[in-house]
Order: sequence, then structure tokens, then C-alpha cells
Amino acid sequence: QVQLVESGGGSVQSGGSLRLSCAASGVTNSTKCMGWFRQAPGKEREEVAIIDSDGSTTYADPVKGRFTISPYNAKNTLYLQMTSLKPEDTAMYYCAALGRPPPCNQYHVSTWAAFGSWGQGTQVTVSS
Repeated sequence: QVQLVESGGGSVQSGGSLRLSCAASGVTNSTKCMGWFRQAPGKEREEVAIIDSDGSTTYADPVKGRFTISPYNAKNTLYLQMTSLKPEDTAMYYCAALGRPPPCNQYHVSTWAAFGSWGQGTQVTVSS
């Protein structure tokens, strides 16, 4: 039911910035959790940033202080502002929605994968 479409990825040099967008449709009041995840080649998909329906946010340690996840806006678009990008940030980035009660950071990525809705991903490449 939920449709998510990411955009905004691209190639950037280290230290640069990108803003990812996730356009959401079909989101209802039962969708209490949204977040950004990423997966680099040969690695497991990992949490990047999570936002609860009350606006509470959780960030993975590698991106703390550099990335910011937005609350839902009037256009039903979720953003991820990424600054001070590093080559280690290179990955496919996905947004996801989960209809589970907050706090949303209690849910492992496997729960999101099994029960959440996902976008198609947008590639972020950071060069040195």
C-alpha cells in the first residue's frame, strides 16, 4: 500500500553534501516509523537514521553529527541531509516505512525488512 520513491543521490567528493528525498504515498496514521538505511557492496544493510511519529530521531554512530533526518513535511516527503560526506558513506540508500508502534529504534533492520515498505534506492558515491 505504501509507495516510496527515493531521489537525490549522486557522486560527490569527500567533504561534500547531498540531500536525499523520499516521496511517500499511501502513508496512513498506522505508519508510525520511517527511516533511512544503506547497503554498501558486500555488506549488510544497516540503519542510518530513524524518525518516530512524534519526531524523535535515532542516528547510527558513523553518521551522527553529519546526517539529519527530517520530519514528515506537507508534501509527504522524508529527507536525509548529508554533510561532510566520506568515502565510507558510499552505498545504496533506501527509505522505509514501518507500521509498528514507537519507539522505532527498538526494531532491528530485519523487522523493517520483513514488515516494512521500501523504496527502490538511490546511489550515493563519495570519492576521495
